[in-house]
Amino acid sequence: MDFLDELKTLKEQVLIGDFFKVPEHFNNIVIAGMGGSGIVGKLFSELYHIKPVICLDDYNIPEFVDKDTIFIGISYSGNTEETISCTSEALKKGAHVFIVTGGGKLSQMSENTIIIPSGLQPRSALGYMIMPLLNTFLHMVPERRERLSELLGAVDNHHEEAIELGKRIALERKIPVIFGFSPFRYVAYRWKTQFNENSKLLAISNYFPELNHNDTMSLRDTYLKDDFFFITFGGSTEKISKRIQATEKVTSTQFFMVHPLGTDDIEKMFYLIHFGDYMSFETALSREVDPGDVSSIEDLKRLIK
Repeated sequence: MDFLDELKTLKEQVLIGDFFKVPEHFNNIVIAGMGGSGIVGKLFSELYHIKPVICLDDYNIPEFVDKDTIFIGISYSGNTEETISCTSEALKKGAHVFIVTGGGKLSQMSENTIIIPSGLQPRSALGYMIMPLLNTFLHMVPERRERLSELLGAVDNHHEEAIELGKRIALERKIPVIFGFSPFRYVAYRWKTQFNENSKLLAISNYFPELNHNDTMSLRDTYLKDDFFFITFGGSTEKISKRIQATEKVTSTQFFMVHPLGTDDIEKMFYLIHFGDYMSFETALSREVDPGDVSSIEDLKRLIK
């Protein structure tokens, strides 16, 4: 399966109905994952607000993890050493441990494990990894999953704007700067990492209103401004919309705005994610680089073994 075919599987991925049987009472949710697997917890944390959600991207877990914690380890390969380390610690602390993985060592660490289809790049398996969480905690019934799948299928068929942006970033040799806002802060981060891995480009992400307390100064006075391409999203609240407009005015910076389609935050989030998939893919093609190549990451893993 080539990389474009991988992108097109997202509409099938979101149809899976797997879910966990979690305890009725718990105090917090701790999610461990790295890279293309780690983005799952970050995106979920922007959609679920009933209990605290903590996302880990390191070797250790917080001291507060205990028998009243739901711990979720996510690793597409099942062999991510940081996630295995966190899962081992969570088990020792008596947490309720759940796993989402395509196999590997992680799949043997808990009886509460959902095995998802393997064979993709981790960043191309986002739907497989996040749907068990959405099904469990946000009750994604079949009708909602089908509607989401139809939306993503429409993106597969019509993503001309994403292609145009991807080509423009490549041909103008720009560094993408993506500014999000809640609940799409981590969509901006996802776009950054897709440019990193797919397009082999450095990229920057931040979010409103936080960036107005730091980035605003550099936007006004940076001497490298012409090297950047600034992007944000449409559909913000009135307060955030005012901040975007004011930021453009006081810094003399123009943001290209991508408007999400969808009837709720989940659909809009997935729309933007898939838009970013195609945009970064087109940037890779225009730069004549292989979007599936992660050889430098694999070289690094061998060096630290």
